[in-house]
Amino acid sequence: MIIRYLDPLEQLEFEIIQRTEQGDDASELSNAFKKIQSQPLELGSQNARQLLIELMATDKQGNRSSLTEPDELNAIMDAAKPINAPESIRTPLNEAELYNRILGGWLGRSAGCLLGKPVERYQRPSLREMLEANNTWPLDNYWTQDGMPEEILTKYPWKRRGGLASLRENIQYMPEDDDLNYTMLNLHVFETHGENFSSEDVGTAWLAKLPVMELFTAERVAYFNLLAGHDAPESGLYINPFREWIGAQIRADLWGYISPGKPQRAAEFAWRDARLSHSRNGIYGEMFFAALIAEAFYGSDIRTLVHAALACVPAESRFAKAINIVLEFPLKEMQWEQVVDEIYHHFGHYHWVHTINNAALTVAALLVGNGDLEKTICNVVMGGWDTDSNGATAGSIVGIINGATALPNKWIDPLNNRIRSSLGGFDNAQFTDLATRTVAVIQSSSNQKSNAAVSQVDDF
Repeated sequence: MIIRYLDPLEQLEFEIIQRTEQGDDASELSNAFKKIQSQPLELGSQNARQLLIELMATDKQGNRSSLTEPDELNAIMDAAKPINAPESIRTPLNEAELYNRILGGWLGRSAGCLLGKPVERYQRPSLREMLEANNTWPLDNYWTQDGMPEEILTKYPWKRRGGLASLRENIQYMPEDDDLNYTMLNLHVFETHGENFSSEDVGTAWLAKLPVMELFTAERVAYFNLLAGHDAPESGLYINPFREWIGAQIRADLWGYISPGKPQRAAEFAWRDARLSHSRNGIYGEMFFAALIAEAFYGSDIRTLVHAALACVPAESRFAKAINIVLEFPLKEMQWEQVVDEIYHHFGHYHWVHTINNAALTVAALLVGNGDLEKTICNVVMGGWDTDSNGATAGSIVGIINGATALPNKWIDPLNNRIRSSLGGFDNAQFTDLATRTVAVIQSSSNQKSNAAVSQVDDF
């Protein structure tokens, strides 16, 4: 049986691409792969597996290090370009405002994810063809098949996992999606272990609560690596050609939610999570968006938030360079389609679920949307690539900035305050309850610090 993302031939093909992208000479590896491809399937699969094992043994001898794109936290922070002022101490938000912002994050994330969910994997030309077929281009609402010709519906079937349930005429709740499963799982991790949680705690939670076939790309590989006894960071490195793809980036939000005004704290939490399944830019994507979300509690200027988040990732990394390219676009002089054209020109060579291209597209949508939920999530979804993940991240950030009470009913009411999940203990959860639990762990963490400070004074 061939299991997607665990098939040695597929893994070897993408390992060549990964090594080329990170600047390695993969020519010999590529030639070996061509020979393996010509072999009978079973023999080729065996030889591909053996070659991957040999590559991992070589990597263990020290070929994984990178000064510009390190994996270890201290090295990442050393390679970052700090902003001029140190992280400031902000006046804590009152409980009502904190709840409103966090609920806004949960709801905005869900609305953006739901918008992109039925068309995940379809790219720009296909999306436009679908929308123009029933006169809904440009996108300004949840997808609908009303008025869509039968030949278009046959050509572009909706995503099998929750696609039909995500159409405007069918929405009754937020259907299950990995982009929300991880947010809920990370809430569980923090509720269980507090701020001293480890990568191993996250891994244990994965094994206990996540059905393995509900994990994809790097996460599926890491899951099997954990079962085979590889702890972090080996769980994310061992025969894992998807280690810079978007899987960690979609897990960022909870760390930002529980760190209002503390981007470096959020980035550290994200690092502990990301290293379980990713390396280099795959880690930076999660750190960046966790930091940006944490900063969004105290600011609404997207450009300022992006610069603050960039201070938490290596300045010379491919990730940071990509975000800086977007920051240099003359966005006020460009139509959205022109912006996306430029992004595809710079980053279109990456896989459609890679971290770097999707992060660049999401940042561009945030900058152009300027705090408008509808404009932001519709633009990012029309941009293609990982539509539901990008919609979720962009919606989450705008939701935090605006708060739940300011989000348009058009996008929030269809959710009916309910989310489905295969995650143990979370199916049919209410967003209001998830927000309440998120506020509770923030307050619990603050109380623990206060009690610790009092104890130190008493000891003195």
